[in-house]
Amino acid sequence: MSRPRVVIVGAGFAGYRAARTLARLTRNRADITLLNPTDYFLYLPLLPQVAAGVLEARRVTVSLPGTLRGVRLVLGEADGVDLDERTVHYSDPEGGAGSLRYDRLVLAVGSVNKLLPVPGVAEHAHGFRGLPEALYLRDHVTRQVELAAAEDDPGRRAARCTFVVVGAGYTGTEVAAHLQMLTDRLVRRRPLPGGLRPRWLLLDVAPRVLPEMDERLSRTADRVLRARGVDVRMGTSVKEATREGVLLTDGEFVASRTLVWCVGVRPDPLVEAVGQPLERGRLIVDPQLQLPGRTDVFACGDAAAVPDLERPGSFTPMTAQHAWRQGRVAGENVAGSLGLGRRRRPYRHRDLGFAVDLGGARAAANPLGVPLSGPAAGVVTRGYHLAALPGNRIRVAADWLLDAVLPRQGVQLGLVRSWSVPLDTASPELARVPGGPDRPSARRGGEPMTHESAPGTDPGRRTAAEPGKTDPAAEPGDHGPAGEPRDMGPAGEPGKNQPGGEPAKRQPGGEPARNQPREEPPRNQPGGQSARRRSGGESAGAGPGRPAPGPVRRTDPPAPAAPAGSGGTTDPAAPAGPGGTTDPAAPAGPGGTTDPGAPAAPGDPAGATGPADRPNASD
Repeated sequence: MSRPRVVIVGAGFAGYRAARTLARLTRNRADITLLNPTDYFLYLPLLPQVAAGVLEARRVTVSLPGTLRGVRLVLGEADGVDLDERTVHYSDPEGGAGSLRYDRLVLAVGSVNKLLPVPGVAEHAHGFRGLPEALYLRDHVTRQVELAAAEDDPGRRAARCTFVVVGAGYTGTEVAAHLQMLTDRLVRRRPLPGGLRPRWLLLDVAPRVLPEMDERLSRTADRVLRARGVDVRMGTSVKEATREGVLLTDGEFVASRTLVWCVGVRPDPLVEAVGQPLERGRLIVDPQLQLPGRTDVFACGDAAAVPDLERPGSFTPMTAQHAWRQGRVAGENVAGSLGLGRRRRPYRHRDLGFAVDLGGARAAANPLGVPLSGPAAGVVTRGYHLAALPGNRIRVAADWLLDAVLPRQGVQLGLVRSWSVPLDTASPELARVPGGPDRPSARRGGEPMTHESAPGTDPGRRTAAEPGKTDPAAEPGDHGPAGEPRDMGPAGEPGKNQPGGEPAKRQPGGEPARNQPREEPPRNQPGGQSARRRSGGESAGAGPGRPAPGPVRRTDPPAPAAPAGSGGTTDPAAPAGPGGTTDPAAPAGPGGTTDPGAPAAPGDPAGATGPADRPNASD
């Protein structure tokens, strides 16, 4: 008799815990397959420390093949689920397609950045949901301080040293706390002209910092941030983001080159394609984490609306604390449904406390309901993280020790470019690469996303888009947020920094192009010309109601052959003639392209802090 097949989609807190629990209970009596875009589990609570240079990037990643024995890893992103055929369709990292059949399915796809209909945010802001975004943000912040030191104009110098973080939940508060300390250290080592100090703004429409936490912890975090010079503004958010800065809802314009978007998360758009009842974008499940009427399908983590048995009529929030525990229950219940484990049980939880790392030795915590602040809270917070990490504990502790006794290295690595980590993406864990398959963009406004489908594809599946979205080689410079432009002309015309537009007069941050480092164009095109295929983000011509153009096809007639002996070859780099751009993708369906000026969903004000995917208590 063949062994039952179990497919787990997603290796976040819920998926990783479910796979580990299931492997332990089944003891090789089931074929367990884990489908995930990366080969690691990312410990999100320590991501701000990666951005601040406290931890090396690999410290917060835990190898899936190295820690999940008896689990087969398949690299790829799920495109769709056929519940009747019991099949999961996916795209691999190189654009290939595949499918997995299952007897039991666990959907733990997690969440993506939550976008609101604020003009300019998708073009000028960056999120904080994945490792590529953290690495980019560290480089960007370091670069702005270094450029400010060489800037002659006081206004531009001040703009480069002004950093805006939207969202005062767990993520936004920790990002502001850690990166403020990073910029202070950089300036202390190399003072800025005129004694200028970096300025950090933390914005939220909520009445206080960390609104989902106990008020005593909120006051502690607020006091620490203000003592360090962070401008904490509650009841305020972003009305519009532009090239030169951000316009706040109170009417003030803040000149800045940096906008970090931490307003919360929303479920991965895949769950909408499952075709089952949803609760605010999450799959409704019973207390045993099963889909109603589908005894072979389980869901947990941010993708599932799990009934909160402690508060009847409500659902558990989208936090890593719940996702980690739900993953364990899901693994146990799947094993029980196969007759290979204990009896199935409903998901119940009990909060053991919260912890927020504020950088250095400062933190806010309430283990077992006891409020702590200062060094005591710092010790508890770091002790919790070491206990919760599935691996790398010694390496993390070593990095903390080295950071305490040695100066931090303030250098740019240049590993991730701005166009590689767009805010509007359904795959924040993956950095886009030239020539790679496109990842679908996440719909704005906090609503579930729909995806464009190529001709002949199933519109219900989340397919990898055609290559041909953004030309990373077209702009050697870095198009950063809030002032590092990705210009889009009116009516979809290419901007001045976009392929087909006028030559760029100034590179990101207002610096002349001749002062920017040059990059060699890709050599994999005929004649050594810049790559025509685009691999990340929407093109300059994309906009509401218009699909992004696909690969550029050369339609101009070849040049006449030169006389023999004169090297009579045609120029493959000649510009394409009129109509040389074709669109292989079908027009976007309803919701495929969003309007940033559309009204926000009811109860979802611009800048509202959504639930943060952070663990807050030990298990």
